[in-house]
Amino acid sequence: MTNRPQSHVLYAGVTGNLLRRVLEHKNNVLPGFTSRYNLKRLVYCERFTYPDDAIDRENKSKGGDAAKRFVSSNR
Repeated sequence: MTNRPQSHVLYAGVTGNLLRRVLEHKNNVLPGFTSRYNLKRLVYCERFTYPDDAIDRENKSKGGDAAKRFVSSNR
C-alpha cells in the first residue's frame, strides 16, 4: 500500500483476505502506520499457499535480518 503514484512511503503486510484488508486501509478502520501516512492505494500483491512463505517474502522485501524482525514483532 502507498499513498500516491510516486511515493517514498510503502507498507508491506500479510493477510488472509486481501479485499477486507484493502477496505480497512481505505476506511482507516485500524490506527497505525497506514492510517498515519494515509496509505490507501494497493500497488502490488503476491499470493502464497503457506503463511510462512508470505511472511518470509514480506521480511525479505523490507530488508535486514528477517528472523530477528519477526521475533521482535511478535513480543
